[in-house]
Amino acid sequence: METTATRLWKRLNREERTSAARHFFQEPPQEVLGSALGAIVKARKIRPQVARTLPPEDQAKTLAAISDLGEPLAASLLVALHLGDRRPMLATFLDAVGLPHEDGLLKDDEDASGPLAEESARKGVAALVAAYPRPWVELYMNVLFIQDPARWAVLEQSLDWM
Repeated sequence: METTATRLWKRLNREERTSAARHFFQEPPQEVLGSALGAIVKARKIRPQVARTLPPEDQAKTLAAISDLGEPLAASLLVALHLGDRRPMLATFLDAVGLPHEDGLLKDDEDASGPLAEESARKGVAALVAAYPRPWVELYMNVLFIQDPARWAVLEQSLDWM
């Protein structure tokens, strides 16, 4: 497992990066939008005003081609990938581990905010492996681990369970 979003982003193939960037620009998080536009400006050697007016598809293609985005932006793109086409995976996993969610997004629940138990994690991984390609499952487990290592620490062992 990778320990940073930047390293994980660099391992994605072109199709995954493009999908992540496309979903990112559908509802860009304001806290990292400036970083994304700055990366586009630097990569294409254009003015910031031009970067802001590019069609979202062009913005996504450019962002997908950049390998070193910085940790916050890489993390946001990895999340965007999973909130897009791969959202059903999130619901499958959260249902299997018994965590409350809404369409794959965790609900704020004080009782469910502690570290995930190994038994629950194994059930979640098994449910994913039965329904999705292994590389997708590995990536999703890694993204969860990077997002909150304390809560998802048990997932560091998940590759051994597949």
